[in-house]
Amino acid sequence: MIEQDIRKAQEAVIPQKRRRGLSRLWHATQYSWAGLRAAVCESPAFRQELTLTVIGIPLAILLGRTWLETVVLSTVLVLMMIVELLNSGIECAIDHTSLELHPLAKMAKDFGSAAVFLSTLLCAVTWVTMLWVHFAQQF
Repeated sequence: MIEQDIRKAQEAVIPQKRRRGLSRLWHATQYSWAGLRAAVCESPAFRQELTLTVIGIPLAILLGRTWLETVVLSTVLVLMMIVELLNSGIECAIDHTSLELHPLAKMAKDFGSAAVFLSTLLCAVTWVTMLWVHFAQQF
């Protein structure tokens, strides 16, 4: 009952909430592309990670001995970009709310930065491990 009231209130204020089916999917896809375009245009960190991914996925295809290795190498690259997008979203939302320095805003931004750091570390360790295994067995 309460959930229906909330949904009706959202639909009254936010017209996008009324969309269903293919129309909702179409519009969601358009918003996603807009987000990716904005990330490429506005975020140097995302552009760096995109460059690594564009170079890394073909390398993953060449280096992966199995499909699983290829998928793992590609997945950690894409995961790193996803975390960067989420971090950028957090930063934009906080900056939109207030540019005033606040301990909670700093903490939220630091959490996002830590998430980017951990995803980058995971990516680097995965790639170094796979490269080590790949080249160590050749000698």
